[in-house]
Amino acid sequence: MNQPDFDIGIIGGGPAGSSIAAYLTQAGISCVVFEREVFPRPHVGESLVPAANRVLQELGLLEQMEEAKFPHKYGAAWTSATGKIYSMDLEDTEPDCRVDIRFDEREMSGDRNYTYHVDRGKFDQILLQHAQTLGATVYEGVRVNRVDFPEGDYPRIIVSKDKQNIETCVRLVVDASGRRTLLGTQLKLKIKDPVFNQCAIHTWFEGYDRETSDKQDYIFIHFLPITNTWVWQIPITETITSFGVVTQKEHFVKKKQEREQFFWDCLSTQPEVFEKLKQAKQVRPWKEEGDYSYAMQQFCGDGWILIGDAARFVDPIFSSGVSVALNSARLASQEIIKAFEQSTLKNEVFRREHLQNYEIMLRRGTNNWYKFISLYYRLNILFTMFVDDPRYRLDLVKLLSGDVYDEEEPPVLEEMRKLVNLVEKNPNHVWHKLLGDLTANAFTASPVSVA
Repeated sequence: MNQPDFDIGIIGGGPAGSSIAAYLTQAGISCVVFEREVFPRPHVGESLVPAANRVLQELGLLEQMEEAKFPHKYGAAWTSATGKIYSMDLEDTEPDCRVDIRFDEREMSGDRNYTYHVDRGKFDQILLQHAQTLGATVYEGVRVNRVDFPEGDYPRIIVSKDKQNIETCVRLVVDASGRRTLLGTQLKLKIKDPVFNQCAIHTWFEGYDRETSDKQDYIFIHFLPITNTWVWQIPITETITSFGVVTQKEHFVKKKQEREQFFWDCLSTQPEVFEKLKQAKQVRPWKEEGDYSYAMQQFCGDGWILIGDAARFVDPIFSSGVSVALNSARLASQEIIKAFEQSTLKNEVFRREHLQNYEIMLRRGTNNWYKFISLYYRLNILFTMFVDDPRYRLDLVKLLSGDVYDEEEPPVLEEMRKLVNLVEKNPNHVWHKLLGDLTANAFTASPVSVA
């Protein structure tokens, strides 16, 4: 085989692609990034969790995060449209209407007691430029059409530029193409989630009154009376707030105007939020997202690896998307660097066995997210109850912080499983009527658990 053009070819310059490029170039491994957009560009997924801080610290980006003046995110809050957030006391007749957590209730990484909300156009550009500054070769405005895997030779990335196809030869292809899932689709690895079929409609508003309190820069998740439907409220700047409604696809009508009305109808069930939002100014066009949950049969193979949304996407209710992207880049880069240090590999294609520990770690973490979210949708009052219970609160804060990769299953999930199963089996249980219908059982095995 001839020498490849680069050691690593990365498809996509979002948080996953930029981060892995930065990690690898720091280690002296040559990388090329192909990004089809020209940055900056808007993107959904604007709230980080503390697990992202470790990556930002390791890549030397925390100072830039401060210079960019991204709002500090100290915690998260959940509200109920019905005015009821239940406690562990089954006889509680005056439940609270809100539950919240602070991330610094447990030790945080990154030498600070907060993480960030971000304007993704600005944030993603910072990450991509940082990778380029460290030495990665970056091409924007180019589209990867496919990847060829010639037998006995290096993979070839086929890119369209100026109406011509250009081949780039690499030792390993990293698919960080996001929900486009280029390699997952090409290799027929993608598994549509059999349970979650969520969509979202979202936009930005200027002048929404977040009030003056110690929680004004929290992310707020507002429960709605419509089954499996919720609203996010995320600070973007001092004056701009992102709002989005996530619901099941069946609730999305075909006409655009009716979908926008659906957004307002949903918000009207939260009167205080609704009235203040009506007084604010919409500053971005409506945008819609779909295909919110899917998995891949495998995350790596001979000559390729999937990271970020290209590997796995779970419903966004706990803001896992960017954290999974950043941490999948961290975990994948560790295995790539380790394998690259083997002298024989410097002249070979990366093999699946070099990358399997990454697959184990990422699948463990995303499966833990999936179980957590499945439980939430099955009986979301359990989540708020466990958060308010001192016996389980810190375990829940750990999960919500994104620390999901080290344990096969956090013990708190076992306790939650026991309680939800108790409710499922007893039609006379006071909470049985509150069971959601999105899952028949919160922990039923599904294709997303493929090893």
